[in-house]
Amino acid sequence: MPTPPPRRPDPDDDLRFDHGDQTPERLKAQLSRLVGMTAAQTQRISADALRAIGAHKDHFVVLAALEEFGPASQAAVAGRARVYKSDLVAVLNTLSDDGLISRAPDPADKRRNTITITPAGRARLAELDAVLAEVNNHITAPLTPAERAQLFALLNRINTHLATPAE
Repeated sequence: MPTPPPRRPDPDDDLRFDHGDQTPERLKAQLSRLVGMTAAQTQRISADALRAIGAHKDHFVVLAALEEFGPASQAAVAGRARVYKSDLVAVLNTLSDDGLISRAPDPADKRRNTITITPAGRARLAELDAVLAEVNNHITAPLTPAERAQLFALLNRINTHLATPAE
């Protein structure tokens, strides 16, 4: 039997979980590996989709936190959006330069600013929501709507379990 020609390297190969008979069965049984590789692929797809419209995931999470919870201090935004405080300044500067947020002195404490989403920020958030909904549809395309709902429920349950300190 002739040897097949060598495959061209695929830049996404390192993110593929299963390479058929080239993947040891032990590896296929490792949940952390499967979830990690799936997470890396979904993050890449999301980042690419957001980059295509000049956005970043941190733009989305900051705007979403401001929309849902209202105006807040920079520290509160960092906590709600789970963006490192050191990275948040650059994100806020970009959002402010684009007119998506406003900063004003906090009436209760003039040493800090209150950050508020603007109408343009709400419109941008709606655009980001639509892009990420399409990303979710692409990622979960092999699943039925019921399976998609179940996947989200199961992942949320696992995340809640892992985030809860052991007794």
